[in-house]
Order: sequence, then structure tokens, then C-alpha cells
Amino acid sequence: MAMAAAVPALSAGTVPLGVLLRREVTKERMERPDVLCGEASRSRKGEDFTLLRADAGQRVAGDPSTSFSVFALFDGHNGSGAAIYAKENLLHNVLRAIPTCLSRDEWLAVLPRALVSAFVRTDKDFQRVAGTSGTTVTFVIVDEWVVTVASVGDSRCILESADGSVYYLSADHRFDSNPDEVQRVTACGSKVGKMDIVGGPEVGPLRCWPGGLCLSRSIGDFDVGECIIPVPHVKQVKISNAGGRIIIASDGVWDDLSCEMALDCSRGFPSDVAANRIVNEAIRPRGIRDDTTCIVIDILPPEKLAPTAPKRMGKIAFNSMFRRKSPGVSFKIDSEYAEPDVVEEIFEDGSAMLSKRLTTGYALEKIFAPSSCAVCLVRLKSGQGISLHANPLQHEKLQGWQGPFLCHVCHDKKEAMEGKRRRKDCSPTVFGHMC
Repeated sequence: MAMAAAVPALSAGTVPLGVLLRREVTKERMERPDVLCGEASRSRKGEDFTLLRADAGQRVAGDPSTSFSVFALFDGHNGSGAAIYAKENLLHNVLRAIPTCLSRDEWLAVLPRALVSAFVRTDKDFQRVAGTSGTTVTFVIVDEWVVTVASVGDSRCILESADGSVYYLSADHRFDSNPDEVQRVTACGSKVGKMDIVGGPEVGPLRCWPGGLCLSRSIGDFDVGECIIPVPHVKQVKISNAGGRIIIASDGVWDDLSCEMALDCSRGFPSDVAANRIVNEAIRPRGIRDDTTCIVIDILPPEKLAPTAPKRMGKIAFNSMFRRKSPGVSFKIDSEYAEPDVVEEIFEDGSAMLSKRLTTGYALEKIFAPSSCAVCLVRLKSGQGISLHANPLQHEKLQGWQGPFLCHVCHDKKEAMEGKRRRKDCSPTVFGHMC
């Protein structure tokens, strides 16, 4: 767990006089950061797409102080249909999955569940298009100093804090680097192995058969099978008001550059220049072998027009551990009195089990309408919903509610994604009783 030097202890509620005086002078100008972004791409197959929305929307309609930013990378394969569809629909599905009239703390708390629901809905809706293409997705939402990242596939997202520490914000769903996913897919009935050339040795990366996909999670890829799921890994962190830099890039970058190399070649440059330098460095050794795309996002204190070199020089420190947010503590950062360069983990979950992802955490009744499907949001008539809980009656006794619920179509998709096979002569009983 990487943390800055300890700050002298203060009594509860105490703020140093110097901080109070600086607040009076600055009038809280540091409350919201400046978010700058740049992108660069070199195309070979034309299957990489990006979404850059510095002002993607407002948590409270008509209030600019509640605006948030969205940045996403879609690395398509076997065609561009899935990547284009996800680019055009995923953000809309995320916003639809978030209830209205929430405070900022509530909005940020429900965001991870909304992202899971939106990824699955986008995948389900794309299935009606009947395409066989697929896409990785790395989807980043920046709300003031809080960063939320949802990812499927292998388009990596990293954060460098102002002190030079580096944090992974996405998960790698390549079979080669994720034995847990190999075990999950195998348990679902598929085979994972290298390409078997008749009369020769096995070659290449681990792949799922049938289909030959080297990823365990994506949007699309319906021809490969239901073991390839769209349930994203989600991480939510809060950075200090010293700011930081986020890099999102497709495998065309990471196949040739380490995180350290990407940061070294771009550090100190504005985001647009940095993105170009990373892409050029990636294609320099071997040329353009794949679509190669990079997005650089700088989260800076206001009026700081360009990033500076991190204070910690020398070897980069890679961190998989974060300081965890204390329960009951607001997401709001005191802009003049915060521990510099501390990255605080708020939430992380990479489980493949949709039922778990939608039934744990914050105030479920507030997230999901009692009479709607938790994934597709279709209105359910009385008695139509299937509870996500294994024992809905017991849950109702404890929580006063049997939900969240799924419609029959989304329930069937959940069962398939979780490797459960329903007997043809049985159908699930309403409110969670399954054969």
C-alpha cells in the first residue's frame, strides 16, 4: 500500500489556521480539477474506436458543477460492428441504469452496479443485430477527483499519481495472464488451449475453443459461446488534489511497451503530445502490426495547464494495493487539506457472477426499480420477475424486499453466463426458485 509521508494527527474536526486562511483567499478554487485529454491512433484493420467526452453530462440537470467526463476505448475484432455499437450505446445504457435524484455520494456508490448492468444490456441488445464481431471495452468516468473504470478484454488502463506511483485500474482478461478465467471457462464446458497445428506443436496464445478467442470477456463474440461474458471488472479510486495522469491503450500499444516505457516516453508532455509519443514508440520497433490506439487523460488542479514530472524520480513504483476508503466517509475531498499523492480505493470487484455483482453493496432498492428488470429495465408485471437471490423469501424477511429481479430473457442469459444449464422440461419459478 503506497502512501505519502504521515501527516501530524489532529483532533476531530480541526483544520489548521493556515488552511482556513488559504481557503478565504482562494475561495475554494481547487474544488474541481481540470480534465484534459488527448488521443492518437495508427490503424491497420480499422477496428479501434474511442469515445472522448470531457463534458459527458451532469448528475443534476442544469447544474454545471455536477458535470462528469467519460473516456472509452473499444478495440474490436472479427469486424467493427460490436465496437461501433458499444461506442454508440454503452454510455446511454449506463446513465439509464442510474436513478435520478441522488446525492453525489449516492451517485458514485451506485455507479459500479450501473456499469455492470449497462455492459450486460449492451451485449444483450447487440445480440439482436446478429453480428459475430466482438470488442474489448475500457470505460472511464471522471467525477471531480473520483475515477471509475469498467473493463472487459485486454485494453489496459493505468494511473500515475503526482508522486510517480503507478496503479492498475483495469483487469487483463487474456487467458495467458488470468488462470482464474481459464478455470471459469473450462468449468462452463469450453476448452482452453493453444492452436493445434496438425503434425506440429501447439502455437500462439491460449484460446477458447470453439472460436479461437484469446479473451475471456468481451461484448459480442456470440459465435464463440456463452462462456465469453460481458461482466466487467470495476475499480473506483479517489486521487489526491495533486492530480494524476491516466493512460488507456489497446493491445497494439501494450504488446510492445511496458507501462514504464509508456510513461517514460510521455512524461511531462501535454496529453495530446503524450498520446502521440506513446503510439509512435509502440510502432517504432516492428511497424504497425495491429490497430494501435492511446488515450491520455490529465486530471490537474485548476489553472495548472500542463502536467509536471512526478516528484518521485527513479524506478517507477507499481502498486496493486490502495488505502481503502473508510465506511461512512464522504467522497468529497477537502481541497486545501488532503494528504498529497494518496490514491484511495473506494470499490473493486471483478467477479464473473452476475447475481453477485447485482445483489451486493449499496442500497439495492434505490438502484433498481421494484417493478423493472435490473439489466434491460423492462417493466415487469406482478409475478413476472425472477429474483436474483438464492432464497428470496429469506432475503425479504431480512431486507423487506425480494429484489433485484430479472425478466425471463435476462435471467436465461445470466444462467448461461454463469455456466448453469436448465433442464428443458423445467422453467424457473417466479422469485428465484430454480430447477
